[in-house]
Amino acid sequence: MPAPTDSPSLFPPRARVVDVLLPLAIGSAYSYRVPDGMEVAVGDIVVVPLGTRTMLGCVWPRQSDSRTAQPKPVDPAKLKAIQRRYDVAPLNAAMIAFIEWIADYTVTPPGMVLRLALRHDESAGITRERIGVRLTDHRPERRTKARDKVIAALEDGFLRAKSEAAKEAGVSPSVVDGLVDDGVLETVVLPPEPAAETPDPDHAVPELLPAQAQAAAQLVASVKARAFQPFLVDGVTGSGKTEAYFEAVAEAMRQGRQTLILMPEIALTQAFLDRFARRFGVRPAEWHSAVSTKRRGRIFRGVASGEVSVVAGARSALFLPFRDLGLILVDEEHDSAYKQEDGVHYHARDMAVVRARLEGATIALVSATPSIETEVNARRGRYTRLALPERFAGTKVPRLEPIDLRREGPPRGQWIAPRLAREMERTIEAGGQALLFLNRRGYAPLTLCRACGHRIKCPSCSSWLVEHRFRRRLECHQCGYAMPVPNECPNCHEPNALIPCGPGVERLHEEAAKLFPDARLQVLSSDLAGGVERLRAELKAIEDGEVDIIVGTQLVAKGHNFPGLAMVGVIDADVGLGHGDPRAAERTFQLLHQVAGRAGRHEVEGRAFLQTYMPEHPVMQALVAGDRDAFYDREIAIREEAHLPPFARFCALIISGTDPHAAQAHARALAACSPFTDKVRVLGPAEAPLALIRGRHRYRLLARCERSFDLSAYVRAWMAGAPRATGSLKVEIDIDPQSFV
Repeated sequence: MPAPTDSPSLFPPRARVVDVLLPLAIGSAYSYRVPDGMEVAVGDIVVVPLGTRTMLGCVWPRQSDSRTAQPKPVDPAKLKAIQRRYDVAPLNAAMIAFIEWIADYTVTPPGMVLRLALRHDESAGITRERIGVRLTDHRPERRTKARDKVIAALEDGFLRAKSEAAKEAGVSPSVVDGLVDDGVLETVVLPPEPAAETPDPDHAVPELLPAQAQAAAQLVASVKARAFQPFLVDGVTGSGKTEAYFEAVAEAMRQGRQTLILMPEIALTQAFLDRFARRFGVRPAEWHSAVSTKRRGRIFRGVASGEVSVVAGARSALFLPFRDLGLILVDEEHDSAYKQEDGVHYHARDMAVVRARLEGATIALVSATPSIETEVNARRGRYTRLALPERFAGTKVPRLEPIDLRREGPPRGQWIAPRLAREMERTIEAGGQALLFLNRRGYAPLTLCRACGHRIKCPSCSSWLVEHRFRRRLECHQCGYAMPVPNECPNCHEPNALIPCGPGVERLHEEAAKLFPDARLQVLSSDLAGGVERLRAELKAIEDGEVDIIVGTQLVAKGHNFPGLAMVGVIDADVGLGHGDPRAAERTFQLLHQVAGRAGRHEVEGRAFLQTYMPEHPVMQALVAGDRDAFYDREIAIREEAHLPPFARFCALIISGTDPHAAQAHARALAACSPFTDKVRVLGPAEAPLALIRGRHRYRLLARCERSFDLSAYVRAWMAGAPRATGSLKVEIDIDPQSFV
């Protein structure tokens, strides 16, 4: 395969020694010998020996960074040789720069970042030939009913894949193979199955409202300019943000460039895929964990070759090897699902901006409730704000009303306030749907003994076991530990003394079923059996009006479109405000605003009710008043005064180990050797709020500095002079943490 034209070789034309970066937690690439007759260039994907095994790696540029120790020259004869080069498109210069940028920023070995781009075996796999069959003039000597079915199915003379022919005839594949052996059918190599169908940018061009058309025009102009430019598409729920940015997608197609659409829950957002198909004739290529390995392999190769023009995917799609990326869209950019919390700690929203800059692409962050970081960037002119202040088709944003639980609370042992129950009854009688929102999975968050007060905890984590009555299990939401619900208290052995405390969505479903026995109810929660396919079916049933009452967790706030939803009831609006997290107010506002925005998106008028013990809280007041700007003004002022992100930067170091004393001692040693500077303040060590997870005791250090300070370089120097973690000890580095637990 010829060397890539977009990745100029950094080695001499006939160099016989190259650096290969492996997807391992190592700080630099390894040198390998290029065998005679093989030519490689920077970015090529190769197979190399490492010890007794072979590994996939990438030919990497020679390091010129003064921070990286340069290895002594080695005799090529003493080096191991590259075994082979995969016949796939190489990583281009922009992708290599992106991997190195993330490794530098997150203080992560570059090999671990490379793993994100090469972690799927199918990424460089060899495509198997597809074999088709068709009828010849020869007829079998031995006739059976099954054989006759195959012959009848193929009498039209068309070519079919073997599996397709067997399925159409209703026989096993062995019958088809037998007819091939007898010469009745001939085999033909089929062209490779396309990774995705080609969208048509002019399939169904919509008529946009003036605000939509103005936003679309600015995005289209940026795509035409073929230069990096960041936007914030800021519109109320149901304002048609998707339709506006679809026009930028269409322009990227006309330019022959590719588009990446990131979504927090792409596996569940079938409504988005349907809207894309209505606009462009076909669905985009999907990239998420529910897509089969074989299909991901086709998409990977299609993206690298340029065959796939649009990918809609989860955060991992950010590492696909696009050939010519012209547009990146980050839908629901405020969503916490964009933060990778293990391995390489990166935020897909922020890294998407970096990749767009390296690719010379347009990027649009899309949200009805932007993150504080994005809002500040827009206010300071770093991002161009495209505002969509009104809902599409003239519908109104739902009005929110508080229900003060101190005065209008439900009877003891119940969770739905009487006023909320009456409003639900009116909504259902009028033919509308009602949503009960509670951000707690399971039946009850705590199980205790009424005889001795014992609370059932996870044996490996510092968290209570959550009862899941549908499964008849107690489960830990941190490590996945599960056990049957015991018949007696494990502490005092009193029988039938265990009682559930507090509500989860399953318990709320039980109460709603008693209040509305004739209503059709549906629980939407990510931990119920059936996985993605079940959730997709349930979402479709809701959209089709087959459900009267939806009981859901934050899953319902992920951009879903429920045409018949007329009313939302938030059971515990205060649940997120009791945390010590600096982002608690922001996340509560975003979540409740998004949940309320599911109602009244079509002909029906939407209403939302917030059950709260704190109606005077600024978050509740801003929601009820519909004054989003007031919330942002106050929250930004508080962050700036307290030197919290985005006006300061944090790095969290989590030190964990199976021995709590060893973990604490190592945390203290790390704190003691932190480089001294008056620009950084190191806090801790202290026990992490979740002090025990999966049997590992956790301690936390926090480093805080001004926004302009190079925190990554500071942490890198800190770790270079720090004692090594040995035994079971582990140190995780999280630059710009989103969670403080």
